[in-house]
Amino acid sequence: MSEVKVNKVSPRSGTGLQLGDSGDTITIPSGATLANAGTATGFASIAWQSSIVTAATITVESGKGYWLDTSSNAITVTLPAAPSVGDQIILTDYARNWATNAVTINQNSKKFQGNTSPNPVYDTNGQSVDIVFSGTTQGWIPNSDDDVTMETPQSYTADFLVVAGGGAGGSESHGGGGGAGGFRTASSVSLTGGATYTVTVGAGGTGAVNNGGSAMNGSDSSISGSGITTITSAGGGGGAANSSGTPAGNGGSGGGGGGSVTPSGASGNTPSTNPSQGNDGGDALHQSQNYATGGGGGAGAVGADGTSSAGGAGGNGTASSITGSAITYAGGGGGSCYSDGGGPAGAGGSGGGGAGGSSGATPGAGTVNLGGGGGGSSGNNQKAGGNGGTGVVIIRVLTSDFSGTTTGSPTVTTDGSHKVIKFTGDGSYTA
Repeated sequence: MSEVKVNKVSPRSGTGLQLGDSGDTITIPSGATLANAGTATGFASIAWQSSIVTAATITVESGKGYWLDTSSNAITVTLPAAPSVGDQIILTDYARNWATNAVTINQNSKKFQGNTSPNPVYDTNGQSVDIVFSGTTQGWIPNSDDDVTMETPQSYTADFLVVAGGGAGGSESHGGGGGAGGFRTASSVSLTGGATYTVTVGAGGTGAVNNGGSAMNGSDSSISGSGITTITSAGGGGGAANSSGTPAGNGGSGGGGGGSVTPSGASGNTPSTNPSQGNDGGDALHQSQNYATGGGGGAGAVGADGTSSAGGAGGNGTASSITGSAITYAGGGGGSCYSDGGGPAGAGGSGGGGAGGSSGATPGAGTVNLGGGGGGSSGNNQKAGGNGGTGVVIIRVLTSDFSGTTTGSPTVTTDGSHKVIKFTGDGSYTA
């Protein structure tokens, strides 16, 4: 092998100098140092810093790797103000403490994963973050960050409908109608991208058996998660029972009053349902051998009082078009009627309320997933009060925002430019 010994090699003409030809291998021997005093391009090298970063703030430079020790405090890392395409920076958890004291990236007005906010936060022990600047459109992009997480989640709005389980109808001879489940809506609520929102769908109350037990209130429905105030709808109040003197229940809407011992319906508008989610149950009437009970309250109207010849109708529910079609929810259960003449029982309120029972009719159950109250039972038919209907939780978001990540098997439909996520049982939605 021939050898040339010179102190300097310069181009014969112009300013360009080439070493070898395409396909050649240029070897730097072991022990030699290649020093760069100018600008080197095309080299994918990172200069690891020997000092360990413990300060609360640091401004980093492209082409360097940093050991970040958050044992004593969190660290905010400010990225370069004027990066170039291909600039690379690596940040590594030196002491495995990022889960205790996180590292926050100050983007310095540049984009990160295509977004200018929020600032990314890395909080996994042992994490190493390798970011490369891709240009103005997407900005800094993690080449690797161990969890491949979207670190700049974007918020978007959603509409909610939360309906609780309806209360059951009363029995024990002359039971009042069950109150409807609480009805609540919320519009343009901000969801945080990547956050999980937990959904609970309340069951309907169980009807009281004749001459034994009380009608059960419905169960609450709710949705909760990061950045929102938990939206809870209270279960409907159970209808009053006669023989035991059990009063009508309070709830999203109140149960209807029953029989001769408990002639008054209970209010659904109690402090536990603030803001209001429904209405009062109706009062019962005891007149000689006529026992006409009150209808359960509905989301849109109070339950009707019993009269001298008929049970009170359940209060009507309230319509919502969150699915794209107007559907009425949370109707109260009808009151029962027992009389020598066999008067009619009260009708269930619109929105799933069950009809009351009479000498010739079995009380109806509240409609499933409408949150309707169950109908009250009369003395003649010796039947249990009608069960309350289960509730429902519905989330509506733009299709462009819909993540597709759910649990609990909700039904997902499309309405124009929106996705409608309907939960008929417990589950979750990740924004």
